[in-house]
Amino acid sequence: MTDTTKPNARPSQGRYRLMVAGRTLLAIFGGYALAAIATAFLSLTLPLDRSEAVAAATLASFAIMAGAVIWVFSARTLARAAIGLALPALCLGAGLWLALGSAVQPA
Repeated sequence: MTDTTKPNARPSQGRYRLMVAGRTLLAIFGGYALAAIATAFLSLTLPLDRSEAVAAATLASFAIMAGAVIWVFSARTLARAAIGLALPALCLGAGLWLALGSAVQPA
């Protein structure tokens, strides 16, 4: 009988597969959400022509997505990985909300 309370105890095969599946789903959907919010925020706030800002933000989104995937699989726990994606997404979302508010000016 194995003691699963030991810090170095290996998880069972099924539990390990669920942990990897959870990280994979978080990396795909969380990374996409973070990259999409960052792209929208950067498209509105970069001091370039609109088309150049969108192109630069889109190029940056590939690096953001790759960084998010690396973060999800390097974090100690799935909860820490989720928090590590949620906090920047919330900050960027707040910045996007403010940028959209200042972009729409009354006539």
